[in-house]
Amino acid sequence: MRYRQYSYRLFSHFIAVMLSFTGCAERVQKPTRVCPGKETVAESLSILMSRSQSAVPLNATGQCHLLYYVEGKKHEENFPVKVWVNPPAEIYLQGDVAFDPRGIVLGSNENEFWLAIRLKEISSYWWGRWEQINYLDELMISPRLVLEGLGIIAVGSDGNGNESWSLSKKEAFDILTRRDDKVGIIKKIYIYNCDYSVRKFEYFDVNRQAQIIVELDKYERISEEFSVPRIIKIITHGASVDDSVSVTVNLTSVKSVSFTEKQREQLFSPPKKSGFKHIFTNVGGEWIEQRQD
Repeated sequence: MRYRQYSYRLFSHFIAVMLSFTGCAERVQKPTRVCPGKETVAESLSILMSRSQSAVPLNATGQCHLLYYVEGKKHEENFPVKVWVNPPAEIYLQGDVAFDPRGIVLGSNENEFWLAIRLKEISSYWWGRWEQINYLDELMISPRLVLEGLGIIAVGSDGNGNESWSLSKKEAFDILTRRDDKVGIIKKIYIYNCDYSVRKFEYFDVNRQAQIIVELDKYERISEEFSVPRIIKIITHGASVDDSVSVTVNLTSVKSVSFTEKQREQLFSPPKKSGFKHIFTNVGGEWIEQRQD
């Protein structure tokens, strides 16, 4: 049981790393100018959906700065990473850690997601299918959060018919709040009301506390209708200091690309499971370790 908790914590930490995928210590700036914003939920959601649908395939590189705790002791890591994205669901990330260019690999496609770590401290592989997890589980393990950080924003329903959106305003922001009839607030999106760029996400746990906060800044236009933030800051709140992570992001290079079918198959398919000490599969939202004969 202790190992499951430890492995889940490590997995959460590395997902936070991938959420940042590039980073330095630049600070997220708060907007000061205030504009009227939008008047209805439909109008606000329509703009976000339109921009997400305009997302283009891209490749980015940079540095990642990670701050985390183990047994109350602070640790910091800096390492280069690369990312390839093919909207709306395909992503591949690799981190060059401990002189291994694929020390960390995270990815997803339309049906499944995975994380592979080859480090001295941990040799583990996690894999799951989207259909097996619910929204709250995605908060800690979903590459979709990475996609949202890059501007491919999920604003649709999960299909259960229990969701609703509301629109409020606070200073320079329009705030979209997503609720579920059973669990309450799931997510908030803070949109700067002058240029309507998303500046912050908050993802809530079952106790209605903001579990993950993602702040975005310094957007760069990649195509006529699609922009990507160069700074991404992620804070994950846990039950204890050892479960908390802070990541600051700074993209150093981001550009639009195109993929051949062969490249898509190579990048956006799960890597082989062989060679890992531990292999976990997500079953109904729970991580189950597979026996290896």
